[in-house]
Amino acid sequence: MELSVAIYLKLILEHLIEPQMSRYQILGESYEDGPYAITANKNSDSNLFSLDGLDNEVKVDGLPNNFRTHSLQLDQSSDPSNSFDGPDHVKSSSSHETKKTNTGIIHGACLTLTDHDRIRQFIQEFTFRGLLPHIEKTIRQLNDQLISRKGLSRSLFSATKKWFSGSKVPEKSINELKNTSGLLYPPEAPELQIRKMADLCFLVQHYDLAYSCYHTAKKDFLNDQAMLYAAGALEMAAVSAFLQPGAPRPYPAHYMDTAIQTYRDICKNMVLAERCVLLSAEILKSQSKYSEAAALLIRLTSEDSDLRSALLLEQAAHCFINMKSPMVRKYAFHMILAGHRFSKAGQKKHALRCYCQAMQVYKGKGWSLAEDHINFTIGRQSYTLRQLDNAVSAFRHILINESKQSAPQQGAFLREYLYVYKNVSQLSPDGPLPQLPLPYINSSATRLFFGHDRRPADGEKQAATHISLDQEYDSESSQQWRELEEQVVAVVNKGVIPSNFHPIQYCLNSYSDNSRFPLAVVEEPITVEVAFRNPLKVPLLLTDLSLLWKFQPKDFSGMDNEEVKELVTGEPKMIGTEVVSEFLINSEESKVARLKLFPHHIGELHILGVVYNLGTIQGSVTVDGIGALPGCHTGKYSSSMSVRGRQDLEIQGPRLNNTKEEKTSIKYGPDRRLDPIITEEMPLLEVFFIHFPTGLLCGEIRKAYVEFVNVSKCPLTGLKVVSKRPEFFTFGGNTAVLTPLSPSASENCSAYKTVVTESTSMCTALISSASSLDFGIGIGSQPEVIPVPLPDTVLLPGASVQLPMWLRGPDEEGVHEINFLFYYESVKKQPKIRHRILRHTAVICTSRSLNVRATVCRSNSLEDEEGRGGNMLVFVDVENINTSEAGVKEFHIVQVSSSSKHWKLQKSVNLSENKDAKLASREKGKFCFKAVRCKEKEAVTQSSEKYTFADIIFGNEQIVSSASPCADFFHRSLSSELKKSRAQPSVHKVKQSLEDAVRVIQKCSEVDLNIVILWKEPPEMELLKFVRPENTTVSSRPSVEQLSSLIKTSLHYPESFNHPFHQKSLCFVPVTLLLSNCSKADVDVIVDLRHKTTSPEALEIHGSFTWLGQTQYKLQLKSQEIHSLQLKACFVHTGVYNLGTPRVFAKLSDQVTVFETNQQNSMPALIIINNV
Repeated sequence: MELSVAIYLKLILEHLIEPQMSRYQILGESYEDGPYAITANKNSDSNLFSLDGLDNEVKVDGLPNNFRTHSLQLDQSSDPSNSFDGPDHVKSSSSHETKKTNTGIIHGACLTLTDHDRIRQFIQEFTFRGLLPHIEKTIRQLNDQLISRKGLSRSLFSATKKWFSGSKVPEKSINELKNTSGLLYPPEAPELQIRKMADLCFLVQHYDLAYSCYHTAKKDFLNDQAMLYAAGALEMAAVSAFLQPGAPRPYPAHYMDTAIQTYRDICKNMVLAERCVLLSAEILKSQSKYSEAAALLIRLTSEDSDLRSALLLEQAAHCFINMKSPMVRKYAFHMILAGHRFSKAGQKKHALRCYCQAMQVYKGKGWSLAEDHINFTIGRQSYTLRQLDNAVSAFRHILINESKQSAPQQGAFLREYLYVYKNVSQLSPDGPLPQLPLPYINSSATRLFFGHDRRPADGEKQAATHISLDQEYDSESSQQWRELEEQVVAVVNKGVIPSNFHPIQYCLNSYSDNSRFPLAVVEEPITVEVAFRNPLKVPLLLTDLSLLWKFQPKDFSGMDNEEVKELVTGEPKMIGTEVVSEFLINSEESKVARLKLFPHHIGELHILGVVYNLGTIQGSVTVDGIGALPGCHTGKYSSSMSVRGRQDLEIQGPRLNNTKEEKTSIKYGPDRRLDPIITEEMPLLEVFFIHFPTGLLCGEIRKAYVEFVNVSKCPLTGLKVVSKRPEFFTFGGNTAVLTPLSPSASENCSAYKTVVTESTSMCTALISSASSLDFGIGIGSQPEVIPVPLPDTVLLPGASVQLPMWLRGPDEEGVHEINFLFYYESVKKQPKIRHRILRHTAVICTSRSLNVRATVCRSNSLEDEEGRGGNMLVFVDVENINTSEAGVKEFHIVQVSSSSKHWKLQKSVNLSENKDAKLASREKGKFCFKAVRCKEKEAVTQSSEKYTFADIIFGNEQIVSSASPCADFFHRSLSSELKKSRAQPSVHKVKQSLEDAVRVIQKCSEVDLNIVILWKEPPEMELLKFVRPENTTVSSRPSVEQLSSLIKTSLHYPESFNHPFHQKSLCFVPVTLLLSNCSKADVDVIVDLRHKTTSPEALEIHGSFTWLGQTQYKLQLKSQEIHSLQLKACFVHTGVYNLGTPRVFAKLSDQVTVFETNQQNSMPALIIINNV
């Protein structure tokens, strides 16, 4: 009967009452929650079917396969090393064999649709005609028996119990010791009949009657102290109360709690307690009481069974996440606990699943320690399950995040990662190199340099600074170099910059223009600087570090072949690769590695990344994470384990922001710095500076040498140098006559060209001339671009040339950076690279020397040899402002020279006996010289830009100022001043005619005379000082001095005149008034003789006289014309008279405004009248 009921129950539960009982398969059936099935009977493998904890065991052979092979069972094939944890995990061999024999058998495959309909009809007729009437009949019989038998027995039993205080002694059997409560009922016992009736009512969904019966049976069992039976009745009563339609009574959760406690504490049956907990938890979850369900599940966890605890913790985690306000962190925490217990139980797959679900919560929340723990566990579990890719990914996340672990822990993580990685790489040794996570590479900071490294300084021989990776990028300096290159390119191309011109870039970084493919030269190294950063607290050792590249030759036997080399082991034919044997990066250190490629063929090169072996140093980390590292790492480190891998260099270009579409979207331009084009061979120039000074006095002349070396296999030509400060240096004149040898001076061993003079020539000037064309500076040319005088203008391969270079300290005190840009071309024109450049930056510190100020005073009394006016006095004030900063105490002025197209110094006025003028610190000196106009035959050569040099010497030798370097520096400084004046913007072009008039008037007061002071500091230092009038800007109104200089007047008369006043009372004296037009325009002049001195002081001193004849003259003077007027002065008595009373008015012929020339402040024209 029991066996048939069990079989019928199975069929009924599957076909008839499935809507209500799908979630609760009572009496030992499996319980399903989601995709993972959880059984309430751990001993299901032995096919025992337990009924509510009773000892009635039924052997069933037709159970489904999921009872025999549960998902929680160990997978012996995938993890043979797993051990079982306790007796709850015993797996029978018979079950395993049954599983093998039943594998692949499909039940019911031969049944037709008719068979299905007949089976369904049979089940229906069997149920309604056989089973349900049988159950109804059984319930009725049980009810009648209980009413008749239990009523009498209960009354008698209760009476005897009261009288004798006795208790019922049930029958005992041999199974008594097996039962927890020590009590067994016979099958005909009324209590079991009530329980049987309750079960039948429960099966037919008569839950109200079932609850009443269970409740009655519960009381009887408790009275009899049959705790196992009582717990089963409590459990079923609670389920019946929950399943009653309409919920007439609340769910009695305390029934379940009592049943669970009874199973666990009194009966010591954890299987039944676990089943009761799962049922109660599902009931509570259906009522949205997730918090109570989670507490109930957690309460049953214990240390005796890891598998049961893992199941309960996982279900509790799901309760936390399904709450109205999800408790996400509790969900993740209990998932981790469940994964830990699954791992202890040998269920690696379920442990990995739980950790992965918890990782979804902790990821990206900043809980780095928790992430590290989870990733580490996931990596280990994945490796155990042979999921190597997942294991590598998990360990990778530990290393690439900013970990807060201690150094030993990070070292352990790294070693674990390397071990797993090595196993992965061994599976596919011939496959592509994998990507390594360490160290970090800042791809945007990658820099490239094309060319050889700069040579170090060798004694007095210093190589040009050029460009190197050691120099920091400066946008202002970069712009200056670009302008210098544009200047020299414009000069080479006859003043026009080609449209396809692009500046030569030797160093590429994130600030340079990387939109075009850079150009490299074959047989010249390419240096790539890669920025590494070690985020860990343990050092990283990179071995066999090299660049990964791809090369495509362009003219390789007429075919475009693509060759990829990831690891260079032999001598390459296309691209040579430098391999760094060991590269150590200390803990949390940023370090750059400079790797080189040597192209041997022209084509297209693509630098892909770096390839290396990643490892750690064995025994280098102490407990606190600080390792005692050796000083160098050239093969001295022993790596415990290393793996081979690569990292790609992927550089993102600049964001485009030009068009409207680019501004509204996020687009990035290309960055091609890692894709150079290898071009044909080009000449390569190296420049060395010999005896180049670092400190100079202002105006000091120093001679150095420059060595030009062609280190390539191609000849170079067209060598030029361009600088923003051309007045700082010179290579000498174009002819050997103008360029002195070294040393050439007979007395001072100076860098000047000197001539020994006679003592008679010391007071007068020595005249010479020179043109700016003699020094490579012509009209309209760029003074900054200077051709280098190479022999035959070509420098052959391997040849070197040394040339002298004269330097002059800048006139401003301080530190000066002077940029030299050397430009050269190949004799054979190349289509890709037309020219090459070499940079050099010289740093010169200048200190104060002399302060010179020159003033000019025109004289009306001085005349030249032809009797013409126009001579002048030049006053030169010299002050020694050096305060012994450079150890200099006094300066010797050895020569004063002049340079002009129209004027020249004639002689020294105040030449003292001390010919060698000396000025100590803070001393001042004053010199006066007479200057005259150059003769007409000397001024005829003005069109050829000839300058007349006049030298007045104070020693025994003359420095030829028209030769190099004196004339060189003069012409270069003159060109610089001229360029500055041209660069000044013009003002107020509306009043152009008035400005022209003002400019003409101002021109009259300017003197185009340059003073050159040559001085020395004993014994060898030679210095040079230029003084010239400052450029006057056009003003709206000329000054009084400028107006008075438009027309120069000069009176010619006898200094004394004798007249017999006793014979004639009136004395007539002839006077000549000389009018000179100082401008280059026609001037209308009015001379008014009616002016008289009205000052009483003047009358008292000089007396009064009268001009006779015409009192006003109107004249027109041509450009620089001289006109004389014959006048007569009348005196009535003796005395001293001032003849400088005429008023002279002048105006330009095309202007209306009349200006009066002011002659009152000039030297008075005194005449003495004597009586004889």
